[in-house]
Amino acid sequence: MPLLLIEVDNCHESAEELADKLEKYTRFFRRKVKDTDGRERPMWRTRWSAPDTFSGDRAHSPVLLVFNRIGERNPDRTVPRLQELTRHLWQRQRHTGFHAYDGRIPIIATGLNQLREHGPEGPVFLRFGRDHMQLLREAIGNPRREVADARAREAARIREEEFQAQARQAAQEQAAKQAAEREARRPVGTGCGAKFTDERWEAAQGQAKDWGVPKDSHPHLCDDCKQRALTAERHAAAKHEHQEPARRGAEQPAFQRSPHRPVCTECGAKFTDERWKATERVGWGASPEHRPSLCGDCDQQYVTDAQQAWSHEPRHEERGQAVPEQKAGGTWLSRFRR
Repeated sequence: MPLLLIEVDNCHESAEELADKLEKYTRFFRRKVKDTDGRERPMWRTRWSAPDTFSGDRAHSPVLLVFNRIGERNPDRTVPRLQELTRHLWQRQRHTGFHAYDGRIPIIATGLNQLREHGPEGPVFLRFGRDHMQLLREAIGNPRREVADARAREAARIREEEFQAQARQAAQEQAAKQAAEREARRPVGTGCGAKFTDERWEAAQGQAKDWGVPKDSHPHLCDDCKQRALTAERHAAAKHEHQEPARRGAEQPAFQRSPHRPVCTECGAKFTDERWKATERVGWGASPEHRPSLCGDCDQQYVTDAQQAWSHEPRHEERGQAVPEQKAGGTWLSRFRR
């Protein structure tokens, strides 16, 4: 039960005198003081622990008038007159489906004889502005507003649930759309046409995302095709190593002959084994032969003639010596002497 102020009347005061008391209650409720936090609050709320009414109204503390029939005044005639005189203090404000009492004083009247007969928990309390007796809690409160607030809370809950359901549906549709777009981008193995698994797709793309990830050897093949390709490459490498002659240390690679023995372009003679090996460029450190298309004799003759051509000594024919006979089919020496 919230704070309840009680005014007991022995039926000696008139309705006007009681109305004046209720006016003083109103002025008391309107007084404000600064609270400990520096903000202004109603003074009576700083004196008593009185939260807002459970009905949701920001009304003042209710005042209960208890009439004890000792004097000559009849409460049955005093209460209707008092309601008219204090209407501006308790007058309700109409809203859709309920009434609000913000800034008003809930005034309740009862009789001591009724309290003796029914007790404080009986329906013996009359709220000013209402036409029937109620329980004290109902008389102080605002049942219609409580029902309206409960209905509004339920409607808000339903709207929130509908909004959450729509949000979940939108999220599911968005996720399904993204999944479909991702599935459309899923790579397909070039070997078998099967789609990549998520793990294979991530492994194939890892080389572009992280420098520390080793480059995939077959990014366009699925797992099975990649394993078969690696197996075939290992077999081919093993076969090649078995056929290739063993190499030791940093030795120069062994001389390997071509399938056909070279023939001199000048004299037409076949190369000897030594000349054939000399004209082959083996290894990175080997110097290429200057005239690999000539046999050994033609190559030596070319060197000799070149030396004589650039020297200042007289030619052989000027000395009267015989010119060495050219080999049959030779043409390079005649071109050189022109």
